[in-house]
Amino acid sequence: MKDPLGLALAAGFSHAGLLDPKKLRALPEVREMCASGRCRRYDRSWSCPPACCTLEEAEKNMHRYRRGVLVQTTAQLEDDFDVESMQAAEARHKAGFLTLAEVFRTEMPDCLPLGAGSCTLCEVCTYPDEPCRHPGRMLPSMEAYGILVSEACTLAGLHYYYGPRTLTYSSCILYS
Repeated sequence: MKDPLGLALAAGFSHAGLLDPKKLRALPEVREMCASGRCRRYDRSWSCPPACCTLEEAEKNMHRYRRGVLVQTTAQLEDDFDVESMQAAEARHKAGFLTLAEVFRTEMPDCLPLGAGSCTLCEVCTYPDEPCRHPGRMLPSMEAYGILVSEACTLAGLHYYYGPRTLTYSSCILYS
């Protein structure tokens, strides 16, 4: 990969930073947040726990890569309840990340894209009744892998919080 930061910024992300995958940790506390049902995808998606992998498998998988890039989309909100801007930023981030992941997967099929929140490729996930429709395109979340996103941002030299009336979505791609 020639210039992952340039590629990420050219794809429209607000911020991008390089990441050492060996420093990422799969934390049980993050998985506990998943299990609490906050996003309502736990045990309902192939890309989420418990279907995606155990924490031990997640950490082993992350640590086999030598490089990573973390990308962010930051939205300016009119007020703390600007749901429309929040949803637009999430949609923009997920669409941009899907495109970036496909570029990486074309050059490096063995890369590991980890998105912001549960995979949304399909309107309804086939879990647990049928296999994933798009296993080669599925995007597990950083949280599903037990990553504390604020810690990953720090490791990439980026902020997690960009000030009042902002909201930032973060995703990463690990590769060798």
